[in-house]
Amino acid sequence: MCELYASQNPDLYRVRKKSIRIQGVVTSLALENKIWQVLEQIAEQENLSVPQFISTLYQESVERHGAVDNLASLLRISCLTYLLNSTKP
Repeated sequence: MCELYASQNPDLYRVRKKSIRIQGVVTSLALENKIWQVLEQIAEQENLSVPQFISTLYQESVERHGAVDNLASLLRISCLTYLLNSTKP
């Protein structure tokens, strides 16, 4: 039943930590390797580095909503949104 999902390469969902600077503060993000890969695609499309993209997304989210309670979740949902929108005709 779940063959497509269960057959995923474990390296794709292995978590990797990276440190980035957001608004002058260094923070550590722990995300799955596949999420980092999609963030690289998004950043490249926007002509930004991954840290620049994350910092910009964070700032724009704060401006719209006042705060970002869970940056890792915001990044995962952003990647999902990107992937879903890139598959539309």
